[in-house]
Amino acid sequence: MTLPHSVADVIDKHVSLELQCIDRLYLNVYQPKLQLEHQVYFFQHNQRGQRMISSHCFADMTKAFVKNIETYAKGHCVPIISFERKQRKEEVAAEFRSRFSGTEGVLFIGKAQEKVATFRTIGRVNPKTGQTFPWLVKTTAMVNQYYVYALDDDFGPFFLKFSSYFPFGAKLCINGHEYLKRQLAKEGIAYEALDNGIRSCDNPKRMQSLAEGLTAEKIDGLLRKWLARLPHPFTAADRKAGYRYELSVIQAEFSLTQVLDRSVAGRMFFEEVIRDNLDIGRPDLVQLIFTRRVSRRTPGRFRTRVITEGVVPSLHIDYKSSRIKQYFKEGQALRTETTINDTYDFGIGRRLENLPALRELGFTANRRLLDVQRASRDCRVGEEAFREVTSPRQVGSQRASALPFGNELTQLLFHSLLLFRLLPVGFRNQELRVHLARLRGRDPASCTPGQMTYQLRRLRLHGLIERQAGTQLYRVTDRGLRVALFFTRSYSRLIRPGLTDALANEFSTPSSLRRALDQLDRAMDEYATSVSL
Repeated sequence: MTLPHSVADVIDKHVSLELQCIDRLYLNVYQPKLQLEHQVYFFQHNQRGQRMISSHCFADMTKAFVKNIETYAKGHCVPIISFERKQRKEEVAAEFRSRFSGTEGVLFIGKAQEKVATFRTIGRVNPKTGQTFPWLVKTTAMVNQYYVYALDDDFGPFFLKFSSYFPFGAKLCINGHEYLKRQLAKEGIAYEALDNGIRSCDNPKRMQSLAEGLTAEKIDGLLRKWLARLPHPFTAADRKAGYRYELSVIQAEFSLTQVLDRSVAGRMFFEEVIRDNLDIGRPDLVQLIFTRRVSRRTPGRFRTRVITEGVVPSLHIDYKSSRIKQYFKEGQALRTETTINDTYDFGIGRRLENLPALRELGFTANRRLLDVQRASRDCRVGEEAFREVTSPRQVGSQRASALPFGNELTQLLFHSLLLFRLLPVGFRNQELRVHLARLRGRDPASCTPGQMTYQLRRLRLHGLIERQAGTQLYRVTDRGLRVALFFTRSYSRLIRPGLTDALANEFSTPSSLRRALDQLDRAMDEYATSVSL
């Protein structure tokens, strides 16, 4: 069994199923008209008819809301449990789901104290009269949060978390893969589940279409549906007056899952990808992935992290407060996942209506990461290009000799190409003859036009130059520019000075390269002695 050697090899030949899907969405459920102090005053004074604004008004609303929750739980036989400190809430929810037989309903209500933004009144003194008066300020407080864990017929598992204190903000958490599984089941399309994903599907094209059908409108519909069923902290009169909840994005995960046909090869491949991409968090590469300009003033640390959970490594690339995570899932699939923690990192608003723009951003970032890894990992492309240039070339009935890397004439030809690339109208046989002769220290008259025709044919058949139709002019191709730059720069800046340092005599000042080579030579001698060679 042969193993894949590159990202391109794995993606092109060993992916049995591919799925782009919204993964986890963590949404803020908030009252737009109750975010500022004067809005709260208007609500209490005009909507609720309170003559004096104080924290007692908020306490009364809390008591009524909590009582409604307890009444609902008792009437629907829903347990209310208190989460213990550091208890994993999702594990508790999984246990309740395993005992639930229906497709829709509330599993349980969890309670935990958390810090939230709220309002309170403080006493201020009138500087003229000396009398105190209450004043609204925005602050934070530790209050009970009520987690409603439930199943929805369309979305599957989700939770809706309500604060028990004014302005009764909430959080909604859904999973796009669970939504997709429910839709596949409804349409009778057979599939095999992967942990938080899909391993196989009878109709992959329809599966992708269903994943793309998870829209902001459907998510908003889910919220409205359950707000109508669950206890609501605001009365019908409040909602009629415009005090309605809206949704914004706190965290959004966009995943690309590529299931591989050979898990062992996939695991080995992923470990090699991690080794060869430890520098992918550099600013120049990050700005390629996210298509955002990175400067010295761009906040955040630009780094690549390899985090291992158990025996499963994962690759993390950060941009501001967002990140891309890549890992090998359950020994079956390569998962590339962009997590956006602040939509303002990309100049996009937080309201849920911006989900299409965020989706495009996340999925594009996933693809760009793979493209960067293709370029950095697929060395066969460069090897093939090197052999094409340094080997004889046959195009139709025409044959061109090789352009050896270290050959003096080859280097001079490539130096000429770098100059001619700057000419807007191209170059002619005579111009190459004059320039090449001067580089070789010869009289241009000693070089015949036939000799230059031979060199032009070599360069043209290797794809480094092309003749402009209907003229005697040639222009340097993009491929020719890149090959000429690489050959000339690597030879003059690496090979020549590197060999000079490596082969310097004992009286020369030793360079860091020479010292490293001497150390390697001594180590080889010691090893040979130890094994009696």
